[in-house]
Amino acid sequence: MTDSASEPAREAAPAPGTAPSAPPWVKVSGAVALAAIVLFLVLHLSGAMGPGMHGGH
Repeated sequence: MTDSASEPAREAAPAPGTAPSAPPWVKVSGAVALAAIVLFLVLHLSGAMGPGMHGGH
């Protein structure tokens, strides 16, 4: 007997050794955070943001 009603179905189980996929809100939050960091770095390195932007002496 290979078909047993007591055995759980294995259709939706991920392969062993693989992590489950992240929820969409985690992916969106990560993309927004990454975009903010890149924007900060670009502005900082271009001189548009930093110590000299307030018209120092």
